[in-house]
Amino acid sequence: MATTGIIHYLQSSDGITHGVAGVLLAMSVASWCFLIVKAWVLVRAKRQGPRAVQRFWQAPTLAEGIAELRKADRERVYLPLAVAAWRASEAEMPGALIAHVEPGERVLRALRHALLASQRRLEFGQVLLASVGSTAPFVGLLGTVWGIYHALGSIAASGQAMIENVAGPVGEALIMTAFGLVVAIPAVLAYNVLGRLVRQISEELDGFAHDLHAYTSGVAPRRVKSAPVEDRVV
Repeated sequence: MATTGIIHYLQSSDGITHGVAGVLLAMSVASWCFLIVKAWVLVRAKRQGPRAVQRFWQAPTLAEGIAELRKADRERVYLPLAVAAWRASEAEMPGALIAHVEPGERVLRALRHALLASQRRLEFGQVLLASVGSTAPFVGLLGTVWGIYHALGSIAASGQAMIENVAGPVGEALIMTAFGLVVAIPAVLAYNVLGRLVRQISEELDGFAHDLHAYTSGVAPRRVKSAPVEDRVV
């Protein structure tokens, strides 16, 4: 009886099958590494967000609120919005075109850009998970098709087309399809779960941006010069 199994299949296969297996292995490692890191970042941002926003609004001034936010928002998700609103509300550029724009509109524009930047940071890498989840089954199927072709060619050359000689090699070739599914399923699940976290945090960011716009627009005409804020968000 012919020897069958994963090890035997990989040992007896050619370079194309090895290349497909290597691609699937690389996709699996990349998706799992990103999954772990991304989940850590999003969970921390989700937990720190409400506390950071609460400490911000409890501060007596905008500058002190940003300082509190800098301590509490370690993932730097909410902080860019507050800094952008502060800079836009305090900006004084006489003679520039932007000086003719209402303060509220300047703040709104700055908040929009900061909000998009924070959302892009939250969504970073989601394309990787989506790509792995959608392409890994087809990569595995490619390995299966090539393996079946290779196996049938070998059987035809040997002239022993009995069922036991066909079933073993063809069954071994299906291993690549199973590999593709093993790689794709965790990536798809992670994409859905992490995408839900991203949407929840984005909704909280949108509410925070709305409150910042209302606050800075309301105090802009009668504000008092506050303490300087660090130029660089770290």
